[in-house]
Amino acid sequence: MDAKDVMPPFVSLRVFEAAARLGSFSRAAEELGITAGAVSQHIRVIEEFAGQPLFRRLGRGVELTDAGRGAVVHASAALAEMMQAGRTMRASLRGKRISLSTAPSFASKWLIPRLSRFQDRHPDVEVRMSADMTLVDFATSDIDLAIRYGPGGYEGLHCERLMSESVVVVASPELLARIGPVRTAADLGNAPLIHDEAPERDPSCPTWAMWFAARGERRADVERGLRFNQSGLALEAAVAGKGLVLAKRQLALRDINEGRLVCPLADTDAPVNFAYWVVWPRGRRFEVSQRAFLTWLREQAIENDAASEPSA
Repeated sequence: MDAKDVMPPFVSLRVFEAAARLGSFSRAAEELGITAGAVSQHIRVIEEFAGQPLFRRLGRGVELTDAGRGAVVHASAALAEMMQAGRTMRASLRGKRISLSTAPSFASKWLIPRLSRFQDRHPDVEVRMSADMTLVDFATSDIDLAIRYGPGGYEGLHCERLMSESVVVVASPELLARIGPVRTAADLGNAPLIHDEAPERDPSCPTWAMWFAARGERRADVERGLRFNQSGLALEAAVAGKGLVLAKRQLALRDINEGRLVCPLADTDAPVNFAYWVVWPRGRRFEVSQRAFLTWLREQAIENDAASEPSA
């Protein structure tokens, strides 16, 4: 690098890359955990550095100018290289660490209850888990791999199918004792309903209205009931006896096996198109600890599939 070259401010460069990638200052602010005003200030700094506009402001977003399009290619590559440099510097530490990103419901209902098995096998490996609804950006984060629930085929990532999913009606034994015998959909005519409105929108996943309609039943109040934006919270409400829920079987399996939830209707599992995927950037080389975690994760998925088969 020529000593006369002037580097753009790093934080402003990172904000520029996020805004360009997301096409929105507000979305960039949300991803970076700063205010929209701070994003605008950093964009002014980077445009003053460039000596020309890098964005065109639109009604509800932004688009890059020709200069911005030319610059963002190098900015993205530079940020990725800096992250790789950081990983290389900390390689001796990372050899005994795994950093994972996943959704809160999958973390609490599936992964954490099993995690002691990995720790027993690899007591020297530190597990760092980021559980949030935001899909991780591998180019600007220190995450090794992520578990996502969705259609797969994520651009630029190696995608390995971990587990399939299906939806099943579940309720607490206490609730079923109150509402009486449940043998058909008609028996649920007055039962309280819980709605799982997790943000992963799978068109093949039935709502309660779709579920009743598929069985020739109609409920005037089918849209009433508690609503949750996380599947794990909907399951906790069901365990507390607040209603029946169309649950993701993989997330509900532990509660079912331990008797906190019951599947009152036979043959109600409805397979869905979305699945659980473990993903990481193409070309990334894992250290021993990351490979060990991935191997363990595959083993748990195979064991889980065997345990989650609906009983005849």
